[in-house]
Formats: sequence, structure tokens, C-alpha cells
Amino acid sequence: MEQSLKTLKDHRIPMVFSILIPTWNNLSYLKLCIQSIRKYSAANHQIVVHVNEGTDGTIDWLKQEQIPFTFSAENVGVCKALNMAYTLADSDYILYMNDDMVVLPGWDTALVEMIERLPDHAFYLSSTMIEPVESGNPCVLAPHDFGRTPETLNEALLLKDYRLFQKSDWYGATWPPSLVHRKYWEKVGGYSEEFSPGLYSDPDFSRKLWQAGVRYFVGVGSSRVYHFMSKSTGRVTLNNGRKQFAQKWGMTASYFKKHYLRMGRPWDGKPLRQPQFTLCSFFQRLRAKLM
Repeated sequence: MEQSLKTLKDHRIPMVFSILIPTWNNLSYLKLCIQSIRKYSAANHQIVVHVNEGTDGTIDWLKQEQIPFTFSAENVGVCKALNMAYTLADSDYILYMNDDMVVLPGWDTALVEMIERLPDHAFYLSSTMIEPVESGNPCVLAPHDFGRTPETLNEALLLKDYRLFQKSDWYGATWPPSLVHRKYWEKVGGYSEEFSPGLYSDPDFSRKLWQAGVRYFVGVGSSRVYHFMSKSTGRVTLNNGRKQFAQKWGMTASYFKKHYLRMGRPWDGKPLRQPQFTLCSFFQRLRAKLM
């Protein structure tokens, strides 16, 4: 695998990442996502899909395309979906991607180049999303509207412009597209199914990785994906992830992202450090207990 990583920039190779994609009756988005992976990746990555329900023809299409998948007759949420898809993963490098994303040329080589810069496998890497709507997220490139659906995507303009937006590497990676080593996925037991259907499961996964010794939470500025921001959350009853996270970890997710992950700050090449205990952190623990 290490040899494969070294040759990625020069050759198309059999496999580098196992890309796990949960989907829930979202076939038009899923098709475009997978087509972009096949079209714009430098390597032949393994793709594994978890199909929730699949009443829209998703299963037939995956069989036709010979893409491995796991299945649940009802929507089990993102946490269980990822854990089920992981059982079919072959690579040492596990990448979680949402089905409403379109990868862009250079996305995977940029991630590999970052891996090669790091001293070990204690990392969590995210690509940088381009989104059509401003959400206040300092790690995202927005608003850059190239379409809100697969049918309205202006792919030609997106390919022409996506490199023009300036973004350096950043601290605070904690959402997909996200890449970890198999060793750490297994060390933390994958995604926490008590957070199903999935609200706050991303920061929880990052917090578990922190507990396991990961200190490189890096967003890669040159690894770019377009994110439609298609929401499935309106179709399900959501868990109270904010409260769950606070009670589990003794701090709010916002505190963890700001003071532990330093989310949105330019990455200076250094690992993160454990924050010092302060009066602010004391009140955080107290606040978490009262939630």
C-alpha cells in the first residue's frame, strides 16, 4: 500500500482508498458522485455503498455497475450505514463521502501528498468543500453556485473555476469527505451508533480519534469537492446530538471544535495539543452536566 501511495501521482493504480458512501433513495446524486470519482480520480479506488431502503432503483444500478454494497430495508442512519459498509472495505485507507458530493480533479492526489507529509497514521483529513450557499463555515469555499441539483450542475464552469478560489490547508477537519487509516477506524470502533441517525456523529468520531491519540486534523485546501448541500435530515426524526455529545464528553461540540481542533485556522504543519485546563473549560464541564 505504501508503494501504491508513492506512485499515485504518476500512474493509475489498482486501489488506494475504500470510499464508503451511505445513500437513501438519492440515485441521481449517487450516480453523479460515483461518476465523478471514476472520472476525476488519479487512482482506481474501491467504492462501497450502503443502501438505505433503495426503493428508487439504487440496488439495480449498483448491481449493473458491479459496485459492492450493503443493504438495510429501512433507513438505519449514517452511523450504522458506515459501519456496515466498512465490513466490505479492502483498503488500509478509509474515506467517508456523502452521496451529494462531486469530486474534482486532483482531489485524491492532494490527500495522498498530505499523507506523505505526516509522520504517521494518526491523522484525520478532510477535503475542502465548495458550496452554493454561505453557511458561516470558515472551512468551506462559499457561496459559489454551480447548481443545486445534478440536473442543473454546470460542470464545465465548475471545472474551469474551481481552482481559482483561494484556500490554504486548515485546522479542524471533522466532516466528509474524510480520510482515516484503518488502524484508527478500528481502534475507535467506527461511528457511534448511539448517535443514530447521525446528528453530531462527525464531532463524536473526531473526539474518539482525539482520545486515541490523533493530533493531525487537517483540511486539505487543494483537495476539492462540490457539495450540493442536499439534505436528508428533513425526512427523519433526528437525535438530540448536541446533548448526547455534551453528556458523553463533558463539553459542547462547539467548544471541542474551537479549542481542541482549532477549526478554521490556517494549518501551520504542527500537530494539535491538548488545551490547558482553564476557568472556561471548567464552566464547559459544568454546562455539559446541566444539558
